[in-house]
Parts: sequence; structure tokens; C-alpha cells
Amino acid sequence: MNTLIERRAILRGGALGAVGLGLTGLLPAWAQSGTAGLAPQMPTLSGEDIRLKIGHDAFTVGGRTGHAVTINGVLPAPLLRLREGQNVRLHVENALDEDTSIHWHGLIVPFQMDGVPGISFPGIKPRSTFTYEFPIKQSGTYWYHSHSGLQEQLGHYGPLVIDPAGADPVAYDREHVIVLSDWTFFHPHQVIARLKQEGGFFNRQKQTLMDRIQGKDRMSHADRNMFAKMRMDPTDSADVTEAAYTFLINGHGPQENWTGLFRPGERVRLRIINSAAQTIFNVRIPGLRMTVVGTDGQYVRPVVIDEFQIGNAETYDIIVEPTEDRAYTFVAESIDRSGMGRATLAPRLGMTAPVPPLRKRPLLGMKDMGMGGMGGMDHGSGARAGTATAPAMDHGSMDMRDKSKVDFKVGVGVDMIAPNPVDRTGDPGIGLENVGHKVLTYKDLVNLHPNTDTRVPTRNVEIHLTGNMERFMWSIDGQKLSENPEPIRFERNERARLTLVNDTMMTHPMHLHGHFFEIVNGNPGNQPLKHTIMVLPGGKVSLDLTADAPGDWAFHCHLLYHMHAGMMRVVTVRPLDGEAA
Repeated sequence: MNTLIERRAILRGGALGAVGLGLTGLLPAWAQSGTAGLAPQMPTLSGEDIRLKIGHDAFTVGGRTGHAVTINGVLPAPLLRLREGQNVRLHVENALDEDTSIHWHGLIVPFQMDGVPGISFPGIKPRSTFTYEFPIKQSGTYWYHSHSGLQEQLGHYGPLVIDPAGADPVAYDREHVIVLSDWTFFHPHQVIARLKQEGGFFNRQKQTLMDRIQGKDRMSHADRNMFAKMRMDPTDSADVTEAAYTFLINGHGPQENWTGLFRPGERVRLRIINSAAQTIFNVRIPGLRMTVVGTDGQYVRPVVIDEFQIGNAETYDIIVEPTEDRAYTFVAESIDRSGMGRATLAPRLGMTAPVPPLRKRPLLGMKDMGMGGMGGMDHGSGARAGTATAPAMDHGSMDMRDKSKVDFKVGVGVDMIAPNPVDRTGDPGIGLENVGHKVLTYKDLVNLHPNTDTRVPTRNVEIHLTGNMERFMWSIDGQKLSENPEPIRFERNERARLTLVNDTMMTHPMHLHGHFFEIVNGNPGNQPLKHTIMVLPGGKVSLDLTADAPGDWAFHCHLLYHMHAGMMRVVTVRPLDGEAA
């Protein structure tokens, strides 16, 4: 394989001497990062034998340098370009002084190749090499990342594109892979320690007394008192904010302005991957409508939108068709609107477009507390408790930890049980209800091809996403993974319906390894296939699953610090190949 030059080496120490003679003309374009308007060519690896080396490196963004965990010296890691039907061997060398791993996110592989230490394999020890080998059974846009510790936050992630064996149903003239992520100069263990000390430590958009006096908090007196009683903050939609994060696009900060080129009139395919540790993004391109043609590597019927919310670990394929000889700003705004990643699509390097200002912070409301349809404030509706549109409620009489509503133990790690969770697959996401243009919802997604398994589910499995936001405790059905809860068990090829109920006031992107599930969204026979789905606060979603992959699989929230804190379970599918039923 080609030796990959350290992408950001020329910025290390603020001098070119770190890479030798300072001959930047000899470096590939992607190695010259940090240059405004640069259109780097992402390093790409393909073939049946690929070598990856995980190591320590310096990473510079915004004029500051920090410590990163990289693959082949670059951040993001190299683009892996494979083809459906091939076999691949990936030789992963661990040059770290700690265990590491790679999970092939969304790929259908034997469970021993899935890359989750303690569940599917023992991990990759320091100064050793592990070879992953598996057939490529699918096509689409995916990614890969560490499943060890908090290495994902440090840069251990990269894009993965699989070209179809036959004709691609999506016609396009040019493509760009766009990797969204978040970077912090804090060590990840510092981040989680701060969150444990104070759940809203990084929230710099909290409401103030002056907001209340001037009526800027947009809340009724009853709702304000209820949030106070529950010790919940209606501005707390993201645990880690711009106060700690720089939001990256293909490893570039907003000032570096990564640029993707096009010719006016082209159909441009954007393969958008959210590889952020803790950030959900709102994506839009002012002046350009987007046509969604795929999600999580699966084709969907085209749907035209202006904006979409992308959860951690989700991928979306979109088509844009710029006809003018002008630049467009690609905006990836954090869910709490504290900051944004910014890039440019343009006919020529050096062109820029206006960068829109951050929009007003979103506020959580009654629906986010699991009180959908129960009156009171509902963000997006504008309704207030005690008005004609929202009848008054006795919030003081409500028990947000009513144990009778669930069949699991409600301990200190569970601060609320949603009293009336509702299906929110038709909601665009926190803060996007009244933006004045079309925002994608899960109900808009229709699988391009008919579903292969249309059996009626024979079993319903209800799973509660639980937590204590103030103490930063996260769990599933009230138990952390470290408490060794019973696995969620399925018979091989069983058809089951999972109902995920979010008993917290945060959005959770939930990922099931080894499988795709179908979102029950009113499109029987063509339900969209996903491997990751956002479950909105106080909401629920139903998923039809065919448990056709034998083995032990991880099921977890893809907010890295939530998973690390315990929001994870093992899903077991039996029997294994060759094992008696």
C-alpha cells in the first residue's frame, strides 16, 4: 500500500521543518491542511489487502495543536473504497500503548469481525496486529471507528464507501465524501469528569433571571416551575457544546473552509457521515435544495428537502444540482446552536459564500418531557399552559418516576419515566419545527426496493432509554452495561418488533450492530432500513427486526459519553452456525 504522509505535519510546531526541507510542493494537496479554501483530496485505500496503523499524532486546528489518535497518520482516517462482492483483509497494527479496535459501522460481517472488545473479540493489544477478513455483502456509505475507550473522540474514525456490484440506481456526475466530527483540546476523560461533576457544565446558553424578566425564556410560569422542580434545564439539548468543541468537516475547522468543487449543471452526490463523538448536526446549504437518495447505506425514494438533522453514526446520501457559477456554504450547525462546522461548495478554489449566523437556541418543552398530548408547553407549537390551545395542568401532582409504568427497577440512575411518550418519527428534530422550510423526518423515508421480509412480528420487545441528566448517569431499562444486565435475546431469524421509549430529555442515536431494522413509519412493504436511529426526547419509535445474524452484538447509544456511562446492552442471536437449535 502507498505510504500516507502525515496530513497535518506541516503545521506541527508552527514550522515546516517538521517534515524536512519545507518543500510543500512535494506534499499531496490533502497534506497541506489549514490553508483557507483548500480542496484536499482525501487519501483513499482499496483492494483486497489493506494495511492500517493506529498511532499517536499531533493535530492542529484553529492555530492550536493537540494530541490525536490517528490511522495512517491522518484525521479523519483514510477513505476505504471497496466493492460489493469482493473479499477484504484489513491488517490493523496497534502502535498505541493501550488496546484498540475497529468497528465497521453498518457492515454485515461475522460477529467475530465486528470489532467490539469484550463482546465479539478481545481487542487489539499494543504493538500487535489483528487481521479482519470478511466478504463485502452490500453497497453504500458507511464508516469505521474505534470501540475502545474514548479513542473515537481523539480522531479514530474514517469514511468507508462500497460501490455496488452492478449499476448504481443514483445518477451523479461528481461526488464528495463529507465527514462531520467534533474536536476538543480537553482529554476525553476530562470531559466526562466535568459532566459527572455538573451535567450542564458546558452549557453556556442557560436561561438567566433577565431572560425571565424580559420574557425571553419563552416559557409559561407553570412550565418554568415544573422544570425547576424536576431540576431540568430546557436549554440542555447537548451535553458538550462549542464551549469545548471545534466542529470539523473532513478534519478542517470553520476558518480553514474545506471546499468541494463542482461545475454548474452537475449532479453532485454528497456522502455525509456524522462521525462526531457527541454532536448531532442540523445540515443545510442555503440557496440549494437537497434530494435525499440514501440513508445508512440503503437507497430510499428521492425526497426533496432544505435541511435535515443527522444523528451520531447516521449517514445520508444527497444530490445537489447547483446551476449558478457561485459558491454555496455547507452548514453543519450543532443541535444546541452553540456552534457550527462550515465548508464551501464552489466552481473554483478561493470562492466563498456568506456564512449564516447561528440561530436562536432551541428550548425543550412538554413533549420532550414525555408529555405529548397532555397539554402545557410544546416546543414548536407555541402553546402555553393555561391558554385556549393548551389546557392548564397540575404539574405538581405528576410523578415523573412512576414505577408502575415500567417493569424494571427505578433507582437513582433514573430521574424520570415519560408519562405519555408519543411516536415522533414525523418530527424534524429538536429546534427544527418552525424554521420555515422543508426539514426531513423519518416518515419521509421510503425504501427504494420492497422489503425482503414482510412477516408480521411474532413478539414485541419494549426497551426504555433511561438516565439521570443531573448526575450524568445513562442506562437501558435502568441498568448500566457494567451492572451485567441480561442480554436481549432473539431466536435466529425471529421477526420481532422493538419499541424504543426515550424516558429522558435528550435525543439518543441508537445503533444495533450486525443488523438493519425497518422503521415502522406508515410505509408497509417499503419501510426504510436503518442501522442507527434518533429517538427524540420523551418519544418512542417502533422498529421491525429480522434477527438473521447469529452471534453477540452491541446495542447502544452512539453519543460516546452516554455509551461510556452505561447506555449499552448485548443482543444475542442464537443458534450460531453449526449449533443445535
